[in-house]
Amino acid sequence: MTEATLKTSLTPARAAPSLERNSLGFDAPPNACRVVVAMSGGVDSSVTAALLKTQGYDVIGITLQLYDHGAALQKNGACCAGQDIHDATRVAQALDIPHYVLDYENRFRQSVMEEFADSYLAGHTPIPCVRCNQTVKFDGLLGMARDLGALCMATGHYVRRTVGPQGPELHRGADEGRDQSYFLFATTAEQLSYLRFPLGDLTKSETRDMAFRLGLSIADKPDSQDICFVPQGHYASVIERLRPGASAPGPIVHIDGRVLGRHDGIIHYTVGQRRGLGIAMGDPLFVVALHAEDHKVIVGPRAALQTRRLQVRDVNWLGDGLFEDQAKAGRSLYVKVRSTHTPVPARLLAGSSGAEVEFETPEDGVSPGQACVFYDGLGQTRVLGGGWIAGTTGMSGG
Repeated sequence: MTEATLKTSLTPARAAPSLERNSLGFDAPPNACRVVVAMSGGVDSSVTAALLKTQGYDVIGITLQLYDHGAALQKNGACCAGQDIHDATRVAQALDIPHYVLDYENRFRQSVMEEFADSYLAGHTPIPCVRCNQTVKFDGLLGMARDLGALCMATGHYVRRTVGPQGPELHRGADEGRDQSYFLFATTAEQLSYLRFPLGDLTKSETRDMAFRLGLSIADKPDSQDICFVPQGHYASVIERLRPGASAPGPIVHIDGRVLGRHDGIIHYTVGQRRGLGIAMGDPLFVVALHAEDHKVIVGPRAALQTRRLQVRDVNWLGDGLFEDQAKAGRSLYVKVRSTHTPVPARLLAGSSGAEVEFETPEDGVSPGQACVFYDGLGQTRVLGGGWIAGTTGMSGG
């Protein structure tokens, strides 16, 4: 279905006056509130749609076809393709809600897959899920929801949205093991005002139990593990398909200048990697840097991974006040530089070419291309925004 066809297929719903706010924060009975649910075909988004339907909301499900019309039919543990679209359709039929599939494959390839390949070629470690939310799901899809007359769009992310003194705030999910705030740091304040996250106060086990109680056909479906367009985690083969000749060989060089061996392409390595180097040395060696310009993989001891300061670009600020003022004041906060890390204390600084973050204690394995996400200092629950890591400064100052 095309966007133009879908825009004219439904009459917008209008919120009616009510004496108290409903669960989505509107002064109207649920049946007067149209909600678009982003349905990927997984347990979380399916439960989100089912919860809102049982609460009486006017629910519309929309699924984006993002990649690989053919081969994805046989791929398990992904989203937004093949079997997952079929699963979303089945759930929508069972819930008796309208469901539409929109073809965003070209947009996804250009905004996410192409950048993913180019980032690896530049020696960076990208996070395509953030880019997908930023440039595809929370861009085009939110606009579509508004055109359909929806008062908000709901997703199955494990984050919380609260309304503070200055407006909507983004907070970490209640389930620390499932919290997805790291992947949503690029959500703008305008987008956050329109989004809702009904699962933010639940644990994953509670969500799955709810799926069984609601009788959803996907209740026992496994969670997605890999990047959706990277089968079985073999990202190098995807890069080589998108960028033929990407695996240019080069030297493996110790930080002291010694050439220790050869490699088959920097796209096969990430900062912090230890296994698969093919080098026999007395002490363990780690990848500490990737030099795309001369195809070098730089290795060294674990101590060489320690980062004292990093530079961030394209900052999205969700905190109170102006970001520039916070950086100039050297604001103390907490940051995450990997989705699996816990927030650590740091200081926000104004840099010569943007903003910088200085760790209170040096951090290991910081890689350009990853995100540096800011959290407040009161329990580290509120997301203050974040940016992309553009460079790092080690303990030696280089």
